[in-house]
Amino acid sequence: MHKWIPRIVIAAALVGAIVVLRLTVFAPDPIPVQVVTVARGQVEETVTNSRAGTVMARQCARLSPDTGGRVVAILHREGEQVRAGEALLRLDDSAQRAQLVLAERDLEAAEAKHEQACLEADRAQRELTRYRDLAVRQFVSADFLDSLESAAAAAAAACDATRAGVERARAQIAATQTDLEKTVLRAPFDGVVADLSVEVGEWITPSPPGLPMPSVIDLINPGSIYISAPMDEVDSARIHPGQPARVTIDPFPGRHFTGQVVRVAPYVLDVLEQNRTVEIEVELDDAAFASTLLPGTSADVEAILSIHDDVLRIPTPTLLEGGTVLVVEEGRLVERTVQTGLRNWDYTEITKGLAVGDQVVTSLDRPEVKAGVRVVVEGTVHP
Repeated sequence: MHKWIPRIVIAAALVGAIVVLRLTVFAPDPIPVQVVTVARGQVEETVTNSRAGTVMARQCARLSPDTGGRVVAILHREGEQVRAGEALLRLDDSAQRAQLVLAERDLEAAEAKHEQACLEADRAQRELTRYRDLAVRQFVSADFLDSLESAAAAAAAACDATRAGVERARAQIAATQTDLEKTVLRAPFDGVVADLSVEVGEWITPSPPGLPMPSVIDLINPGSIYISAPMDEVDSARIHPGQPARVTIDPFPGRHFTGQVVRVAPYVLDVLEQNRTVEIEVELDDAAFASTLLPGTSADVEAILSIHDDVLRIPTPTLLEGGTVLVVEEGRLVERTVQTGLRNWDYTEITKGLAVGDQVVTSLDRPEVKAGVRVVVEGTVHP
């Protein structure tokens, strides 16, 4: 029995030497990882649009004249700013002006005819008054006096009739002036000419009754820009006007713009083969910047439901399934289970399981990065 003891000791020494060699000389090199240092900061609870939102304008008009005709002047081109009531386009108005001159001559004739008729009525009335005095003294017959009364009444009726003719002539002038005004297309509000689809010399043809005329000028009020975004119906009860929002706009990658929810639609959109959504409207805090945005541009909206300040937080992508994270401890990765609070795409609030200064692994895109392996910190991010 005693002769086996040296052999057992030697075998144990060999095994120990092998283990030591495997852990030292033949041990795999540490895996380089990137980490983030756990710190305190702000975490927001947000909801985002289910599909891309759109930059829109509350005042956006597709304009066309109320009448047809040949374009003789375009007073403002694309991109130019205009004031409400300012002329944008003029049609040939020679026919309307000729009609106006004719209506004015008709008015002059009607006024002259009215003046003549009223003078005759006044003369007939004076003559009737004079003969009534004579009739009292029985110098004229009753039949003659009756004929004078009839003539005076007829003259008064003629005066009234020609007065109506004067009013009709004036109404014709007003109607002709209205037709003349229709040859000028004016801006209904302050804005910018967004599109122009006609040129000088071209004809604008009126549409058939009951059909709108195709627009020739699109006018946008840049001061009425807002973002319309569809939100999932499950979030509709948590979104309300007055909440802060964060907007990203496709032409400005990497930038965020603050805003405020100003409207939540009172109904849910039920579109075939799409998720049911609720439209919300967000206005940017920077109105000057908003006025430079082009309607139709794609945008994304985050409605901020609540905010926790000065809480422990980690980047949300570092959180693994099951509520765990990988932490560097003495050169090795250790898996820790954490409890979370508020969360958004960027940060997650940690209520238990981590402390300030802990190093949480962010480079999780490699299969060899797992609990138990030796690592070396290659880079540290401070959130």
